[in-house]
Amino acid sequence: MALTWRFLVLTVLLTFPIALGGSWEFLVAGLAFLILVGIGDFFLAPSTRSIQALRSPGSRIRLGAPTSATLTLVNTGKRTARLHVRDAWAPTAGASDNRFHAVIKPGDTFERVQHLLPVRRGVLPADKLTLRSTSVLGLVARQKSFDVPASIRVMPPFHSRKHLPSKRQKLRELDGRTALMVRGMGTEFDSLREYVRGDDIRSIDWRATARAQKLMTKTWRPERDRRVVIVIDSSRLAARRADTGTVFDAAVESAMLLAALAAGAGDRVDVIVADARVRLSVGPLSGKDPLGVLTNKLTPIDPELIDTDWAALTSAVMETSPNHAFVVFVTSLDALTIAEDVLPAIPLLRSRHTVAFASVEDPQLGPMSQNTFTPSQTYQAAVAAQQLMTESSLQGALTHLGIHTVSGFPEDLPPRLADLYIHLKSIGRL
Repeated sequence: MALTWRFLVLTVLLTFPIALGGSWEFLVAGLAFLILVGIGDFFLAPSTRSIQALRSPGSRIRLGAPTSATLTLVNTGKRTARLHVRDAWAPTAGASDNRFHAVIKPGDTFERVQHLLPVRRGVLPADKLTLRSTSVLGLVARQKSFDVPASIRVMPPFHSRKHLPSKRQKLRELDGRTALMVRGMGTEFDSLREYVRGDDIRSIDWRATARAQKLMTKTWRPERDRRVVIVIDSSRLAARRADTGTVFDAAVESAMLLAALAAGAGDRVDVIVADARVRLSVGPLSGKDPLGVLTNKLTPIDPELIDTDWAALTSAVMETSPNHAFVVFVTSLDALTIAEDVLPAIPLLRSRHTVAFASVEDPQLGPMSQNTFTPSQTYQAAVAAQQLMTESSLQGALTHLGIHTVSGFPEDLPPRLADLYIHLKSIGRL
């Protein structure tokens, strides 16, 4: 039961004059009248149990895109229902104007579209639906809050999609100019074509030239059917803020761009998400839409405040691809983690795979290291400079061990990782 503003106004109108100049008997009589009117109005209000509700959320969307959910109310009772409704959702679902009034006759159906603008990736559930039923007087209402299961699926935004056409164009330019192995005696070529200005003169086939009486050059087919394993760290290091999102969000963007690029180039792609345990293993991805399954699986995953078990992670990589593969770890460079966990696993990984580390840089460290106007800013600048030097030294140490490294701000890391893949593919190192 809930009291409406009308009941409060009626209470003031009855009790205020009596309290000023009336006797206690009139005051008690007035209060008794209010109680009787309230009880009577409560029973005149239709029961909320006669209202059936159903939520129909829209299709899955990417973060930043609007969506909607349709709320359907059915009056199964015998009286007209006058309802005040609150269609609540999770705060990050971005529900606006979720309170409204509905009048539903017996047997009728009422529908309302709730517009949503999510501000977070993941599966965002609906909250309780609250119905407040009143009579014609509208003094006292029957109220009920109950669950109407529904959720919207908000996928990663994939802002790096804009880089995909240019990276694919670079791969197409490799066609005919890239050998499966280093050129030399015994290297097999794919086909012959007439020489054009700018071709590598080392590719001229002199026997074919003598037969055709014109310069003929060999063409090679780029590497295909190679294995690419992308490992996304979802530990506490991935929960750190980076620009407007987290390190994990930037890692997902990088993984999606690389997966789309490699699968489109004919390579087999596996994606692993892990921290203390393997939380997701998807692959091999191939075909025209490699991101369909990947984005759907990555949507509900968020980083957890635990450390990564690199021994288990290494075992998962070796189990996923026992033969040679291009293995990319997308994580943050932490000195203690690299020294105690990563370095012991490097020899086993390097013995079978081409390994790369992609790390997300903090955009705030650079400007912070330059601000030295106050004592507090000076201390912050020293810490920022130390962090930048640590990351640089860690990259140098990994490079010395034969590990490819790439780093960048959240918006720069995906294309840089794609460029590394294209470079290794061009020299036949995948």
